[in-house]
Amino acid sequence: MAAKTEADGAKAEAEGTRGGGRKKLVVLVLVAVVALAAVYMLVLKPKGDGKPGAAPKPNPGAVVKLDPITVNLAAGHFLKLGLSLQARSDAGEDVSGAKALDAAISLFTGRTVDELAKRDGREKAKAALVKQIAGLYENKVYDVYFTDFVMQ
Repeated sequence: MAAKTEADGAKAEAEGTRGGGRKKLVVLVLVAVVALAAVYMLVLKPKGDGKPGAAPKPNPGAVVKLDPITVNLAAGHFLKLGLSLQARSDAGEDVSGAKALDAAISLFTGRTVDELAKRDGREKAKAALVKQIAGLYENKVYDVYFTDFVMQ
């Protein structure tokens, strides 16, 4: 029986050596894959500005100037607001201002003079207006300019 045990041990050791070679090959392949991934990430990957999905600036088209409107603010104050819409080049020159004026009235009505007198407040309101107008015009209008902004 001792001879059989030694023969089995030698056979198992021989198979273990073969299996160890396979394990070494798998480890070598994994190291190569990790090394290639590191080279790609550090050297070959296209450099971006760090913002995921940053859309390129559209080609500017016509600027559509709208007639000024008067909006009721809080505490009996008024805002005379004039807007111009910056359309994309593929929007054409027939951009109706009705949607933009309606959005501006909804956004500015009831705001306080203190809120809009500060630069920060105006910029936040403008950013909200631009976002809302871009949605209303299906991104054919991408910016808004204040041509009149007078509060009383």
